[in-house]
Amino acid sequence: MRQAGRSLPEYRELRERYGLFEIARDPELCADVTLQPVRRHEVDAAVMFADIMLPVLGMGIEVELVENVGPVVSEPIRSLADVERLVVPEPEDSVPWTLESVRLVREALRPDQAVIGFAGGPFTVAGYLVEGKPTREFKQTKACMYGSPEVWHALMDKLADAFGRYLAGCVRAGADVVQLFDSWVGTLSVADYREFAAPYSARVLDAVDVPTIHFATGDAHLLEERREAGGDVIGVDWRLPLDAAWERIGQGRGIQGNLDGALLLGPWDRVEREAEDVLRRADGRPGHVFNLGHGVLPETNPADLSRLVAFVHERTAAVAA
Repeated sequence: MRQAGRSLPEYRELRERYGLFEIARDPELCADVTLQPVRRHEVDAAVMFADIMLPVLGMGIEVELVENVGPVVSEPIRSLADVERLVVPEPEDSVPWTLESVRLVREALRPDQAVIGFAGGPFTVAGYLVEGKPTREFKQTKACMYGSPEVWHALMDKLADAFGRYLAGCVRAGADVVQLFDSWVGTLSVADYREFAAPYSARVLDAVDVPTIHFATGDAHLLEERREAGGDVIGVDWRLPLDAAWERIGQGRGIQGNLDGALLLGPWDRVEREAEDVLRRADGRPGHVFNLGHGVLPETNPADLSRLVAFVHERTAAVAA
C-alpha cells in the first residue's frame, strides 16, 4: 500500500533532511526510499514513492506540501480562465526524475517483484485544486460542479489527459502495474459520481496497457460504479467484508485489501485473527492482493508489518500447496 515507508526509522531520518518533493526529484534517493519497505518487509511489489500532486506541477500549478496539513495550492482553480492557463505536459518533460526513479527501482527488484506506479483520481486531485487545501466537506468543489459545470468538466478533462500521459510514461519507464487513488470520491453520490468523476477515471485507466488497480475509500455505495469505470483490480477499504465486496464487484475482477491498518496499533493476536479472516473470505480465489484497507499509519511498528507479511506469505503458500 502507498505510504508503506512512513513508519520506518530510516525513512524518518531522511525526512528530517529532505522534503517530499526534494526526495521525489532525486531519482537515486527516491528509488532508495521506494525500496526501503521492500527490503524491510519482503513484500511482493514496490509502490513508487511519489505524491498524487506530482503530475500537476508541470501543468503550471504551484503546490506546497505542508506538514500535518497536506497539499496547499497557492492559487486555487475557480474560473474557466484558470483552467485554460493549465498545460498538459509530457511526463518526459515535466517529471523526468520520476521516470528515472521507476527505471532504477525496476532494475533493483527481482523479476517476480512488481513495480507499481500511481496517480491520484482526477476527482480527488481536482478537489485539492479547487479548494486550495485538504477538506472533508468539498463545499467549493461541489459549488463548482453544480454551479459552473463548464469549469469543472474542463478541469477534469485536462487532469484526465495529464494523468493518463503520466501513468503511460511510468509504464514506459518500467512500471508493471499502475494504481489510481481516488481517496475522496466517496463524498459523491452515485449520480454525481457518474456525471462528474467516472468518465475521467475511466480515461486514465484506459491510457495504459498494463494491469490497473482502482482504489478509493469510504465508497461502499460506489463499488459497482467504480468497477464500471475500470480497473483490473478493485481496491476496497476495511469498512466492508472482503467477500461481500468481491461479490458486488464480480468474479471477473481482482480485489485488493482490506485489513484495517489501525489494527496494527493493537495486540498481535487480534491482527493475526483479522488477517486470517480476510484470507478466509478470499477463500484462495485467484485475483486477491492482500493489503491494508488504506495507507500505513506512521505510528505502526515496522516489526509488526514484517510479521504480517510473513504470516500472509505462510498462509497463502500453504493454500497454494
